This record gives sequence, C-alpha cells and structure tokens, in this order.
Amino acid sequence: MTDDDSGVHVGGDSYGGVRLSPRRTKRARAGLRGLVVSGTLSATVLLGSGVSWFLSAYAAGQIKPVEAGTVESDATGAMNILLVGVDKRDDLTRRQQNQLHLGREVGQRTDTIMVIRLSEDHSKITVVSIPRDSWVDIPGKGQHKINSAYSLGGAPLAVRTIRDLTGLTINHYVEVNVLGFINVVDALGGISVCTPVAIDDQHTGFKLQPGTYELDGAKALFYARTRATARSDLDRIDRQQQVISALLQRALSGGTLTNPGKLFGLVSSTLKTLTVDQALANDLVGLAEQLKDVSTDDVTFTTVPLADVDYKTPTGESAVLWDKPAARDLFRRIEADESLVKPAPSKSATASASPTPSASATALTIAPSRIAVRVLNGTAITGLGARTKNDLLKGGFLVPSAPGDVTPRDQVDTLVRYPAGREDSARTVAAAIPGAKLRQADVSGIEVVVGTKYSGVKKVTVAEATPSSSPTPSSAPVARTATQNICKK
Repeated sequence: MTDDDSGVHVGGDSYGGVRLSPRRTKRARAGLRGLVVSGTLSATVLLGSGVSWFLSAYAAGQIKPVEAGTVESDATGAMNILLVGVDKRDDLTRRQQNQLHLGREVGQRTDTIMVIRLSEDHSKITVVSIPRDSWVDIPGKGQHKINSAYSLGGAPLAVRTIRDLTGLTINHYVEVNVLGFINVVDALGGISVCTPVAIDDQHTGFKLQPGTYELDGAKALFYARTRATARSDLDRIDRQQQVISALLQRALSGGTLTNPGKLFGLVSSTLKTLTVDQALANDLVGLAEQLKDVSTDDVTFTTVPLADVDYKTPTGESAVLWDKPAARDLFRRIEADESLVKPAPSKSATASASPTPSASATALTIAPSRIAVRVLNGTAITGLGARTKNDLLKGGFLVPSAPGDVTPRDQVDTLVRYPAGREDSARTVAAAIPGAKLRQADVSGIEVVVGTKYSGVKKVTVAEATPSSSPTPSSAPVARTATQNICKK
C-alpha cells in the first residue's frame, strides 16, 4: 500500500508533520470537531484525538488514569461525567505560584465542580455547576463544604458525594489543574470575555472595568477564579460558565481545526493536564467521535438551586444550602434529558410585544440581596444615575459598579433590562421601582436604564424559602446555552 492509498503523508507541509490526503480530511475533521467539543466542555479537559488510528495511543500514554469509583456506561447511551478543577500547587514552581498568587501550601482543593450530562442520543450536553461552598453530607465524614470531599478522600469520595447528592450514576471522572487550564487557553490563542460589573481583586491585583476583553491563559484564570464581586462564588460560577463557552467557541472556530500546529498544540497541552478514570482514558477518542456534530447551541449551563446563600455553619464558616426539592427536580429533568432552556419567542410575537409593567400577580421569589444591578442614566439629568444607585442600595440591592450612561439620553420610562433566564430577578427589581417596565435584552446581567419618570425605590416583599421551611421546586432553573453565554461584540 502506498502513501496515497493510506491517505497519510509524513512531512511535505509547512509543519513537517502528518497530513491527510484530501479524501481523508473531511472525515478526520469531523472526528476532531467531536474531540474539541468534548474537551472544551470539561474546561477543555476532555480533548483527546479525532484521528483515532494515529493519536489514540498517544492520548492513552499522556493521560493519567485514576480509580474513581465510577460506573462504566454503554458508550452509545446517556452519560454523566464529574468534572473537578483542582487547585493543585505541588507541581508548580515557586515563580509560577507567585505569578498566579496561589501561595505555597501543599495539597489539593477543588475550586470547580461540574456535572456534565451527555443525553441519550448524544445530541445535547447539560452542564450543572455546583457551588464549592455547598454545605452537604460527605459520606463517612459528616457535614462539610462539598469541596472538602476531594481533600478528604480523593476522586472516589468526590464521585460518591456527588452521586449521593444528585441521585445520578457517575460514569466518568475528569480532573484538570490550574496550569493545564492556562495552557489550553493559550493554545487556543486566548478567549473573549465580558463583565457587566467592575472587578477589583485586592489579593491578586486583577482589575477589570465593565466591558469586553481578550484574555490570555493567566488572566483568564484570574477571571474565572476571582470572588471579588458582589455575589462572590455565585458570580464566579457565572464567569466559569462564560469562560467554558468562550473556549468552546474558540476551539470550534476554523483557525483551530484547520491549522495542524494549533491543533496539535491544543491536544498536547490538554492531555498532559488530565486525570481521568481508567475507562475514559482507554476510550476518550471514542467519546470524542460521538460528539462531532455538537455545537454551542446544544450545550446548556445551569447551577444547582439554592435555598440560602448566606448560611453560617456550626463551625462558623460561610456556606450555601441547596434548595433540596428544587435540586431533586433539576436532576430528575436532567436524567430524563428534558430541555432546561425556555424556547425563544417567535419574531412575530417579539415584534408585537411592548415593555410590560413590573406589577405581576406572580409572587416575587428572588430577594434584592441576591441581585446585582447595573445602573445606566438614560436622561440628561445630572446625578440621576448616582441617586438611583443609592436608592437601590437602600432597597437592599447590590450595585457594585459606578453608574453609566446610555445614548440617546431621552429615556422617559425606567427600563429593567435582563438576559434570558433572569426574569425572576428582573421582576424583583421592577417591582421595587414604581412604573418601571421589564424588557428582555441582549445584556449580561440586570440593568436599570433610568428615565425621567423615575420616582425612587420602594421596599419589596419576597416569598423566598428559608432553610427552616419546606421550599418548593422552582418552576424552571436558570439556564443558558453556550451560544447565549458568548460575548456579543
């Protein structure tokens, strides 16, 4: 058999490596696309090989396997994967520790915990973020924050804890460390992120004003890890989901899959940082091949519903408590492969609709103390934005950034703009501002555009569940697709 027959050529291109003959290129790229999708979703950690006959052995040799207590599944059926991002410092040089402001403590902690659900037909993926400060029962260890499971018992205890809490069978385990995250972002040429609020992390010195930015690996790590915003770890979860969406988009862009140098750099930088269960290590390529048609529209992100975001533990720590009935309902829907994202309204309905008054017969469910708001002055009245910010703060809302302006400055009614999935929070804001109108928009968070009719902020009553009550499941979890998470330039 000649090289032409095999479809493989060694050398002969600008990278001096392996290239495919034209008739094999389409098939190989389809596999690579699946590889990229699966890898990027796990914080770009499931990336393996698309050209199975060439990179399969290489992938298996690079990935570190671990006995995690997972239950191997049928490769063609539904699959649940536990992803943990480990704050591992042992293998970092002192210079790297100083640059990343990680300190020099020996040991490992899980900064990121996500459950990734691959649907039965492998056509969609759901990613559930689990707050690291969740106060839960850890099997055999009592009550602790959930990120303690890994440090108390490694991967097996982390898997068992998540299994018991969610009721889901965990089929695979993926672990990536901070250095691996940086390498992957840099291999992709950086990512684009947008923050609706200012970030001023005194610990790391990382600062951003509201806006859109291109970040390299180290800065992307700071962005994904910082808790220096009003909602602390909950804001961090939002940023992590945005970062993974941006990585997915960048990885699927034409420049990565068609450039052999970039592609091999991405694969190499990813594999070296992975620790996975043995079954996944043996068939990472097979999983990647099955995801070749998944796009950013097919990936949904959500977060475990919470009943208390300011819980004080018996040990005096700050933690969060799950809304257990709502969480059970969420994981039931996930296991049934139900869609978590509400269908977008038709264009005709959108065109005929007008902003609606904030008053609603539906009880408010999100407290002001859990809502971060950005204020924009839509009028020519000097100081109205600052006055509105102060009013909102007195009303219990979070307003972490300075007021801004919009043009033209001829706004009459005050608008509360919100992204898809944040209707409940927006209703609370609108209820607090007499005469305010609600409007869904292409924005990153809740925005108040102040109009000339603005008359102040009133206190609102919220029927939130408390830890001592019996909270009922939310009507729908807040969920967004990766496409919705990507910054609009």
